[in-house]
Amino acid sequence: MSIPSSITIRRGVEADLPQVLALIRELAEYERAPQEVTNTLADMQRDGFGPEPIFKFFVAENTAHELLGIALYYTAYSTWKGKMLFLEDLVVTEAARGTGLGRALFGAVVAEARDTGAQRMKWQVLNWNEPAIGFYQKLGAHLDPEWFNGNLSAEQLREWQ
Repeated sequence: MSIPSSITIRRGVEADLPQVLALIRELAEYERAPQEVTNTLADMQRDGFGPEPIFKFFVAENTAHELLGIALYYTAYSTWKGKMLFLEDLVVTEAARGTGLGRALFGAVVAEARDTGAQRMKWQVLNWNEPAIGFYQKLGAHLDPEWFNGNLSAEQLREWQ
């Protein structure tokens, strides 16, 4: 499936960040956790475009310069495999789902992984998100049931002894 000709997939730039943050909030609503988004525009400007950028992203943009989707990723490292890319979020607005934008954005990150010599690409999907699970399975991805995700909150990090 190819994307509509009115849509452009391109690298994200700093000016995109307000719309990117809005898409992140839309995703949080969909994932039933809107209260969990504490990231701010200033944080994203610093972390994506400051002196030590730690993430990059691709966007799907229409001719009206509205972002219909994003794929935000960062470089990570596997002790067993070496350099890898971690796809943090792939978001397509509800109205644009089913148009090929998700596949195109995913493909942009795959190409980036290939072009930068990554040995692996990883991401997570919620176990109840059947549409996303189906999407990744249709792409031929392996969804690994063996691994648990470990997390420490900001509060836990502060209190760690």
